[in-house]
Amino acid sequence: MQISTFLSYAGGFKEAAGQVADYEKAGLDRVWVAEAYGYDSPSFMGYLAALTERVRIASGIIPIYTRTPALIAMTAAGLDALSGERFELGLGASGPQVVEGWHGVAYDAPIGRTREIIEICRKVWARTAPLVHDGRHYHLPLPAEQGTGLGRPLKIITHPVRGRIPVWVAALGDKNVALAAEVADGWLPILFVPERARQVWGSSLDAGRAKRDADLGPLQISAGGLLAIGDGEDVLAVRELARPMVALYVGGMGARGRNFYNDLARRYGYEKEAAEIQDLYLDGRKKEAEALVPEELLALTSLVGPRGWVAERVAALREVGVTDLQVTPIPTGGRTGAGLVEELRAIAC
Repeated sequence: MQISTFLSYAGGFKEAAGQVADYEKAGLDRVWVAEAYGYDSPSFMGYLAALTERVRIASGIIPIYTRTPALIAMTAAGLDALSGERFELGLGASGPQVVEGWHGVAYDAPIGRTREIIEICRKVWARTAPLVHDGRHYHLPLPAEQGTGLGRPLKIITHPVRGRIPVWVAALGDKNVALAAEVADGWLPILFVPERARQVWGSSLDAGRAKRDADLGPLQISAGGLLAIGDGEDVLAVRELARPMVALYVGGMGARGRNFYNDLARRYGYEKEAAEIQDLYLDGRKKEAEALVPEELLALTSLVGPRGWVAERVAALREVGVTDLQVTPIPTGGRTGAGLVEELRAIAC
């Protein structure tokens, strides 16, 4: 199993990038760089490419509505070249509040658009012919009746160093997860509980894998959570650090009836808690919403506890196909983040 982490912005980007360099020496395999509505992620990923030597640099995620498919492909090819073939493209739909509120773009057909964007990117990187795509959502070149009529098929001017850059898809819903299992190199779930993964996503994963091209190889899966190893109460208290984030996602990341994370909590069996957390959060009572996040959910979506417990969680994740342990190291008792990465590697290997 590989080990990855999300780039933290809490202490400043340059400080976080320096931390990634330390984690790289400790054995970190991959760093995910998020993009919401702050700084753009490719700028940060380029900086990381210059600062590191081995760690893979992955977008986690580039929202599909924020760029044209060709620009996504160009950005990925550029980062792959700068990093020495270490870039991986994570794609996701984000949500309508950000896409329509910040970008002013209609949040429509996320599954169909994701499929076509991946097809277009792979055509661009392969560079076997001028780019032509006639899909439901994207037409390249643009049809004459929709523009000047002067558009023509083009190849990317530069030669991508790889004709196939790994693509990850962030997905939670049944159809989107099936799409990831069919066409992506890897799948990015969130709030992943391995013991309940089959009941929630089993049929979707099976449906996607049944259509999967053998050339893609097995589907990679990235999941994990907060990481702290030890026997003291200070270690177990680390689980509580996820409580505000879980409440935000389950309660506030979307409107009533359009919150994918709330839907996931319900599918895990927390129907009552999910409804109450959402009501409280949307009413501005965030602390009360946080208090209702089940302790069981915090425990099952983390790698926090004695070494034996962490080993059991790693085994549970491995059992359901997780290939990438995505963790946020939280040092306790004089430990360091790099030390936690080293210890997790020893457990996982």
